[in-house]
Amino acid sequence: MRLAIAALLAFPAILPAVKPAGNCVTPFVTSFEAGRHLTMRLRAGDYEIVGVDSPEIRVKCANEREPTDVKISLAAGDLRVYGGTGHDLRIRIEIPRTTDLVIRLAAGDMSVTGVTGDKDVELKAGDLTISVDRPEDYRVAEGSVMAGDLRADAFGINKDGLFRHFRKDNPKGRYRLRAELMAGDLTLR
Repeated sequence: MRLAIAALLAFPAILPAVKPAGNCVTPFVTSFEAGRHLTMRLRAGDYEIVGVDSPEIRVKCANEREPTDVKISLAAGDLRVYGGTGHDLRIRIEIPRTTDLVIRLAAGDMSVTGVTGDKDVELKAGDLTISVDRPEDYRVAEGSVMAGDLRADAFGINKDGLFRHFRKDNPKGRYRLRAELMAGDLTLR
């Protein structure tokens, strides 16, 4: 019995630190060092991910009509936007310019600009635009669209239709870019 009580008391100490949840009424702001890995698990909506020269993550809704029951949390490098009943969610997420990203979004439109680092982005349905400032910085760049347009001007690729894919390798590059979209338009510019 004493062992069980001791285990229960010790359990909270081993949990990762969780930043209290925010919502669309109050912007979510927390410190986050540049160069770290960040995973984003996002509910459906339209997202603007922007790299900035600040050591923090800032998440804010684009207008006052956003549903207030949307929750925002960060734990162990895992940023989540979840809950809510609204269908017209528009969110801007500012992160340190140098960040390695993994993003998962079910549906909506997303743009990623000003972010240097690895990018692994999956979107089921919608439009995905990723700014690639220096294509030569990517060791591997690949993109795929099951149905829609694949415009990777940064890598000299333009395809449309069904089951489109490309991959470019550059042994001198540093980063990895993977963008996958089931239905919609994928743009790498």
